[in-house]
Amino acid sequence: MAKQGVVPDALTQPFWDAANKGRLVIQQCHACNRLQHPPAPTCQQCGSGDHLGWQEMSGRGTIYNYGVVYDCPVRLLQQDQPFNVAVIMLDEDPGIQMYSHLPGTPVDAVPAPAPRTSVTPVVPLPGTNIVAGSTTTTRTDRMEVSQGRVTAAGGRPSVD
Repeated sequence: MAKQGVVPDALTQPFWDAANKGRLVIQQCHACNRLQHPPAPTCQQCGSGDHLGWQEMSGRGTIYNYGVVYDCPVRLLQQDQPFNVAVIMLDEDPGIQMYSHLPGTPVDAVPAPAPRTSVTPVVPLPGTNIVAGSTTTTRTDRMEVSQGRVTAAGGRPSVD
């Protein structure tokens, strides 16, 4: 069954388009070189709205923390309970934190918090397909976790 998803708007459409292609992009201000997520109409640091673009990320990060959801109020997610929810700090900017269920990781077996010297496994970007104007998401997530490190960028190999 398809899960409830996101309805992209003009501001977030580039993010979801990239995700559908297995890439992770984050909004970047070219005036002050700041990354920001979630995307905004203007840079949260310098206020520029004319110099915003999208920068592809490596998809690598460190698990900062996690929790286990046992009693989810969202009906469509209740069949997946219990499940992990992890906070991932991106390598390019630890201030940008993404969330993941870490599919394939046993409940409450998430190695977090993890040191930055951990080994990074090779994993594809979660295959969440977002369709403009739709509220359904097709999930084909595959992730591996090793010593608190995750990779989520098109399955490209990486070595720390």
